[in-house]
Amino acid sequence: MSGHLLLVDDEPALREAVQAYLQDSGFEVDVASNAREGLELAQQKSPDLVITDIMMPQMDGYQFLQQLRDDPQFKTLPIVFLTARGMTTDRIQGYNAGCDAYLSKPFDPEELVAIVSNLLEKQKSLQAAASDGEPHKIEEVVRQIEEIKRMLQQRGAIPQTPSPLKFDFTPREQSVLELVVDGLMNKEIARRLDTSVRNVEKYVSRLFSKTGTNSRTELVRFALEHGLTK
Repeated sequence: MSGHLLLVDDEPALREAVQAYLQDSGFEVDVASNAREGLELAQQKSPDLVITDIMMPQMDGYQFLQQLRDDPQFKTLPIVFLTARGMTTDRIQGYNAGCDAYLSKPFDPEELVAIVSNLLEKQKSLQAAASDGEPHKIEEVVRQIEEIKRMLQQRGAIPQTPSPLKFDFTPREQSVLELVVDGLMNKEIARRLDTSVRNVEKYVSRLFSKTGTNSRTELVRFALEHGLTK
């Protein structure tokens, strides 16, 4: 089992030990020493799963989880709580807050690996089930690409107005936006940027969320109307 994990914990020794064990188990692991840093890394790296402590200064694990869940791209992101508070009421509070698993310190690292592997496998199954209609999905994307090409042919005729909002796109989001506007499909964008199709899908979803659009054609029209591309 492999996957890209984000570990958030303010205890350096535990953070380093857990990171090393997870990496030895085949996972790619980014680490953050506090929740704010964790939010920034989540936005940059789009992890497959987050492991976070609860008791942290400035922003605790519950607040961190809520901020993640408020972002549409992280609504279904698996989240594991690590905590020294192991009372039943604490676990209930964790599950009510929306975590997917709750592990009390001290814990067996093998148990953490088992929990992470299980959650990632479930997430993979859900994604596979969601893509059962893939042929229809591809047809829709192709239709949108054709519409985008027609828009690009009429690019000079599309009136431009300054955007009322300032969009804080990351460099990678901007690159993906430029290529979507050029009419490329996700596989072509993935090859161009030397990344996976899944990562491209994440970036496109993030662009939808930031611009308030729901399809590639809406996104392209919005970008052209507001001069969001070069």
